[in-house]
Amino acid sequence: METLALYIHWPFCAAKCPYCDFNSHVRDKVDQAAFAVALRAELAREAGRANQAGRRTLASLFFGGGTPSLMAPSTAAALVEDAARLFDLAPDIEITLEANPTSVELAKLRDFRAAGVNRVSLGVQALDAEALAFLGRKHDTQEAITALEHARQTFPRVSFDLIYARPGQAEAAWRAELRQALALAADHLSLYQLTIEPGTQFATLFGRGAFRLPEGDDAARLYTATAEEAAGFGLRPYEISNYARPGAESRHNLAYWRYGDYLGIGAGAHQRLTLPDGRLMAARRHRAPEEWLARVQRDGHAVVEEEALSPRDRAREALLMGLRLHEGVDPARIARRSGLAFEDCVEPGALESLAAEGLLEWRPDGRLAATPDGLLRLDALLPLLVR
Repeated sequence: METLALYIHWPFCAAKCPYCDFNSHVRDKVDQAAFAVALRAELAREAGRANQAGRRTLASLFFGGGTPSLMAPSTAAALVEDAARLFDLAPDIEITLEANPTSVELAKLRDFRAAGVNRVSLGVQALDAEALAFLGRKHDTQEAITALEHARQTFPRVSFDLIYARPGQAEAAWRAELRQALALAADHLSLYQLTIEPGTQFATLFGRGAFRLPEGDDAARLYTATAEEAAGFGLRPYEISNYARPGAESRHNLAYWRYGDYLGIGAGAHQRLTLPDGRLMAARRHRAPEEWLARVQRDGHAVVEEEALSPRDRAREALLMGLRLHEGVDPARIARRSGLAFEDCVEPGALESLAAEGLLEWRPDGRLAATPDGLLRLDALLPLLVR
């Protein structure tokens, strides 16, 4: 039986960043105790369903958000303890906490380490004062550097995020900022190209023409520069936006990209769980924190949608996720997860033409992968390839 990943969503933030379309909410007060009880209740319910055919092994636990470092460390400790009681834990289980590099959250990091967290992911986003202001971040450059240094002293594994392709960003300036970041990095970096997401403050401002973003060749050069600079520090790209030293890849996110089973608890969380009869169930929880809490208190869960995915949907999801990885996809695994022969999962004419254009390639180990040029154009080629 394959290992399992667990995602726990803390939906609250100190402020809403203008680029963010995640399920995050700003509240003056949060009933920490009530949310802790509800999260533990949902976890117990989902563990019962996941273990129907035998006790599953948990390979990763990820506290995401929102800003889970605003959670009481005692809540994280209780959830880690529950996970250890409800599942078999992999000997090298990865337990990640997302955090912001502010002084308030920094003071709690040792408590989260004592709670069992062994990997922290810091939302730095930039090491440039003007960029931090534009992105709506609440920390300055020195706070970010201090947080990274403190995190490296506290956790065995550290990652942080940066956002590039910002308005007016020149390649030379990005390379210099990235070198500074890489000198501070431990073993993992997530480097995201700024995109305009519907419903965000940036979407409104961008629509009014308040700013422009690098496009086309300019954006491609920044992407190429990102990989070159990371390679100089020993970090290789293993997914479109993620770079790591060998062995330091995010095991939790690999579970998504390799299309494994994962549980998702908390407001708005999604999950994919294979039942003993072979059905792959997709579920989603209510997004609004207060309504999520009320439903869990009333029903023991806040699932608002659940369906068995069709073989075609399984194949589509596995391809959409897996081709983001530099390792590509294993046709045999996609066939097992979907119940369809691999050749029935893709458009054969599109596969042939995309390979001829140098956007996809068959690897010697039999995997199908996007080439470097294909990764740059993945959003455009996937609709052509996936049936």
